[in-house]
Amino acid sequence: MPATIRPMREDDRQRWDAFVEAHPQGRPFHLSAWRQAVQQGLGHDCPWLLAERDGAIRGVLPLVRVKSPLFGHALISTGFAVEGGPLAVDAETVELLVAAAEAPDMRRGARLELRSAPPERAGWTAREGLYYGFRKPLDPDPERNLQQIRRKQRAVIRKGLAMGLQAAIDPGIERFFAIYAASVHRLGTPVFPKRWFAALARAFNERCEVLTVVQGGHPLASVMSLYWRGEVLPYYGGSLPEGRALAASDVMYAELMRHAVAVRGASLFDFGRSKAGTGAFDFKRHWGFMPEPLVYGFWSADGAPPPEINPLNPRYAAFVAVWKRLPLPLTKILGPPIARQLG
Repeated sequence: MPATIRPMREDDRQRWDAFVEAHPQGRPFHLSAWRQAVQQGLGHDCPWLLAERDGAIRGVLPLVRVKSPLFGHALISTGFAVEGGPLAVDAETVELLVAAAEAPDMRRGARLELRSAPPERAGWTAREGLYYGFRKPLDPDPERNLQQIRRKQRAVIRKGLAMGLQAAIDPGIERFFAIYAASVHRLGTPVFPKRWFAALARAFNERCEVLTVVQGGHPLASVMSLYWRGEVLPYYGGSLPEGRALAASDVMYAELMRHAVAVRGASLFDFGRSKAGTGAFDFKRHWGFMPEPLVYGFWSADGAPPPEINPLNPRYAAFVAVWKRLPLPLTKILGPPIARQLG
């Protein structure tokens, strides 16, 4: 008999997470902690689907419903994550999960997006070439990891350390949020609400950590990372303008590598995704990371092409320029309602 598809319940969390932990393609964004953080920090509906047969979980599909007057109505697996999509024990169960997501009663007029390759089903299209991922194994010896960074970047890191930059693990998100909000403001990007980061830290607990770089007690750069199966994922990060001349960002990531290996026992560094043609893309390449294209899947009832919701779209150029000129305190008020629509 095929698996039965039903909505996830709160009492499924332990079994759901055990399935994700055991699945070779499982990612931290598949965990129920992500659902908890999205619900509490961003206020979105999360109709997660579970495939079950004979009392055993056969597959899962985490979905986030994002309704936006600016960007439309989308059902995304997994919203606000760089990766996601269905996890299942076989292709048949994947088909059942995706078919359940396509059902009109589930979609309610939404388009479907997968942060994974699309299934081989009618109406699904793939998009690649916009986002790239950057991953590299970590050596157990922190000094060897430093040696694998390009010589020019190593010199920049040593310069920053010689000028007294130090890294510390923060017990909370206060310093991180202040730095991150200022950093995205300079990029012309709306900032997420502070409660989103608090929800991530609360939901992921020891799997979430904030590292901040300081000089003489003054914070200059900060990064929030997730830990998963021996992997460190610096997911949100930023730096202040005064830290640029001191190479605060370079020191931050170098010290994160050192800490991840020496303290957390990490063996893989996931530098996250970046758009081709951006400064972040070039920064990661200069660190010796090779870009790998990320493939995402899209479906809509009318066959419309995937929307171009990214800052590189010329349509948003004027908005980005105006946003950069707004006072930072004002962006902390206006930004969160917009950012929570960018699933």
